[in-house]
Amino acid sequence: MTAQSLLDRYDCLLLDLDGTVYHGSEAIKGAISGIDVAHTEGVTVRFVTNNASKTPDDVASHLRDLGVPARTEEVATSAQAGARLLATTVSAGVTVLVVGTDALAAEVSAAGLRTTREYSDDVAAVVQGHSPDTAWADLAEACTAIRSGAQWVACNVDPTLPTERGQLPGNGSMVAALRTATGATPAVAGKPEPTLFIETARAAHAETPLVVGDRLDTDIAGAAAADMDALLVLSGVTTPADVLAASEGQRPRYLADDASAVTASADDLAIGERRGWQVDVADGELRVSGSGEPLDLLRALCPLAWQHGIRRASGTTDTAKAVVNTLGVGGIDYR
Repeated sequence: MTAQSLLDRYDCLLLDLDGTVYHGSEAIKGAISGIDVAHTEGVTVRFVTNNASKTPDDVASHLRDLGVPARTEEVATSAQAGARLLATTVSAGVTVLVVGTDALAAEVSAAGLRTTREYSDDVAAVVQGHSPDTAWADLAEACTAIRSGAQWVACNVDPTLPTERGQLPGNGSMVAALRTATGATPAVAGKPEPTLFIETARAAHAETPLVVGDRLDTDIAGAAAADMDALLVLSGVTTPADVLAASEGQRPRYLADDASAVTASADDLAIGERRGWQVDVADGELRVSGSGEPLDLLRALCPLAWQHGIRRASGTTDTAKAVVNTLGVGGIDYR
C-alpha cells in the first residue's frame, strides 16, 4: 500500500507567505515545486497572509514574479478579514477611520463602509493595518477616535515584519502604541485568531484544510485555534529549539524543512517516535541514542519535551551527540 502524502490526506493548503513561500524577493527552495504538485493533483491552494498593506492582486503578482504559480482569487489577506470583521460589528454605511494603506481602505469600502483618515464625531470604528507610512499624526487621529468610543479592529498584531534588513516594527508595534495611549484592546482579525483561516477554508469549500507556516505564534497557533492540522516548516524564523519549547496551542502535527514536504508521506512527517532514534528522560534532560536524520530526531524529541517541559537534549553516543548539536538543542537548557 502506497503511503499517503499530505496532498492525499488534505484537500486544501493554507500557506503562509514570508518564511514559508518566500523571503522578500526570493522564493524558498521547494515551495514552488510543492505548490505546482498541489495544483496538478487538484488540491486547493490559498495564500494566507497577515500583511494588510497590499491588495490580493498585488500579492499574487509578486508571487508570480518570483516564479510561484498564484492567482488573485487564491490570496487571502488580513485586510480582507479586518473589513469583514468590521462589517459584523458596525452598521452598514458608517464611517471608519483607516490607519494603513489604500489597499486596506479599499477593502473597507468594498464592505459597504465609508472611510476617512481624520477623526470626526461620526467615526464609528478604527481599523489598523501595517503601512510603512504610518506616522504619529495617524496614530493621534486613531487615538482620539478610540478614546471617544469607536470600535477598534487590528488586522494583525505581529510585533515585527521580516524584511531584507531583518526584523523591523510590524503592525503589532503600532497597535501597542495605541493600547498604551488608550487603555483599549482591539479585536484582531488575522493570525493567530482563527477567523482568517476559518473563513478562507470555508470560501474554498475545503473540508480537510492543512495550515503550512513557519511561525509558532501566528501560523501554528492560528491553526490550533481554528481546529486545523498544521505543518511547521523550518524555512523561516522558527528554530528546532523553539519547537521543543512550543507551548500548548502552538504545537504542530507535522514538521519539515520546507513546503516541498507536502508531497512526502504524512506519516513520515508526523511528530512522534521515529525508527532509528531512542529518546528517554533522565536527570532532567532528554537522553538520545541511535542514528538517523536530524529532523526525525526532532520529531521524536517533541512529545517528551512537551510532556515534561524539558528543553535540553544530550547524546549518549558520538553519532547522537553530533546530531543533537546539529539541531542546536544540546548543551543549553531552553526551559
